[in-house]
Order: sequence, then structure tokens, then C-alpha cells
Amino acid sequence: MTLRGGDLGWRSVSPALVKVRLITLAVTLVVPLVATVVLAVLVTPWVWLGTLALMVAAAIIAWVIVRQVSAISWIELEEELVIRKGRLIRSLVSVPYGRLQFVDVQSGPLMRAFGLSTLQLHTANPATSATISGLEVPIAEDLRARLSARGETQRAGL
Repeated sequence: MTLRGGDLGWRSVSPALVKVRLITLAVTLVVPLVATVVLAVLVTPWVWLGTLALMVAAAIIAWVIVRQVSAISWIELEEELVIRKGRLIRSLVSVPYGRLQFVDVQSGPLMRAFGLSTLQLHTANPATSATISGLEVPIAEDLRARLSARGETQRAGL
């Protein structure tokens, strides 16, 4: 198994996660953008440079979000769940089923509006705990049930 994936059946998260993260970015930047526009109109036109800088930063962050989401994938193997993330800084997290303590499915209001959720795997060691954001709710619930069952089976065999 490699960070590139080879011929394994990696599954990607929903592309709707891009929309959720872009909406979050837009909401985060509304107040600073409005503030710089108001200051530029009322105080000095030099503040337009700040507005421009915020817009350039937003465009770069939006590009990064699109690239990051497309790089998130996961696969269920015989003994473990493997999660792969990142383009520039790649990470590969392997969580053995026998180490799972519990599996949690979470979904905030914005994620629910797009039919998405986050699956969080909890182990005794926080370093091996992992999350998969952007799963469609039915997929996350099925995966949670399968992982919980596999975890019980693996622990029973120890």
C-alpha cells in the first residue's frame, strides 16, 4: 500500500464537501471584506489594497480547498481502515479494526443541508484516531455499523 494508491479500490468523499467548505470560507471573510470596503470609502482609498489582498487570499484558499477535498479517500481492507489525505503534504492513516473503541458520526447544520457527515474513529491512542469528512449520511452510517461490527469481532479474537 502506498500514498499513491496503486490498484486498490480507494473511495473518495462527496464533491459536495467543496461547497460546504467554500460557504464556510465566504462566511468567514464577509466581515473583514465589508470592514475594508467601509474603511476605504470613509477613511482612505489606500485600504482598497487590503480589500484586494483579502480577495486574492480568498481565491488562493478556495483553490486549495478544491484540491484538498479531491485528495481525501479511504479504503476498507481486511484488517484495517486506511484514510489518505493531502496533495502537497500527504498522509496515510491506518486504523486497525481491533483497536477501535467507538465510531462516531457527526453532522452540523451546514453539512446536513448538503446531506453530508463526518465519521470519526476513536482508539485508545489519539495518534491513531482519524476522521473522514464529507461522507454522504447513508454511507457514513453503513460504514459506522460495519466498522463497529469488525471492531467487536477483532477484539473478541484477541
